[in-house]
Amino acid sequence: MRLLRGRASDHERDYERTRAMVTGVADDGTPALRVWTPHRQVAFGRRDRRAEGYDRAQEAAADRGYPVLERAVGGRAVAYTGSTVAFALTEPVADSRGDIGGRYDRVSAAVRRGLATVGVDAAEGEPPDSFCPGTHSLQADGKVAGLAQRVRRQVALTAGIVVVSDHEAIAAVLDPVYDALGVPFDPDSVGSVSRAGGRGDPAEVVDALERALVGERSVSERRTVQ
Repeated sequence: MRLLRGRASDHERDYERTRAMVTGVADDGTPALRVWTPHRQVAFGRRDRRAEGYDRAQEAAADRGYPVLERAVGGRAVAYTGSTVAFALTEPVADSRGDIGGRYDRVSAAVRRGLATVGVDAAEGEPPDSFCPGTHSLQADGKVAGLAQRVRRQVALTAGIVVVSDHEAIAAVLDPVYDALGVPFDPDSVGSVSRAGGRGDPAEVVDALERALVGERSVSERRTVQ
């Protein structure tokens, strides 16, 4: 497995580094993992871009000091404050239609193990009207993590977000964003590692998730994002 660490100089270049990681796995079949703290931003999905209030949602994010990023996936808007943790696990697959549920189960279990090492006993599910609502989330005094998956070119990308200590900041920016998009959102549904009583140090959360997601696989290469 290859490990990619750190982040690029700005949010758009940083996004491209993850895309390049996926392409690398498609080319040579070596799994790759990235766990990091993305730049401050609000990342919108395809469904957001089709909403009537999308322009107002972008303005709401920008007015609060959050650059806008448009993701290729279809989920709802997600906010990163600069200390929010993201992860992206890319693996080769023989059949793009197979084992989607199994990958979700395996990665979700690894994220739960990682959270446990920083003092959070997370359970599956999410409160009503959570950010980026979905069926693959973890909660502990609010939604603390969300997962998504995309399979293409015989490569599966299972990625997600973990809120470390910035639940109030994320709620504050997503409230007007979701209002503009016409999507129900409860600011109090946003949880975090620190809100759940865990150790809210982003670097410690990154290390814990990296160890859990690597598991028993050997690491063949470690690179720092440029």
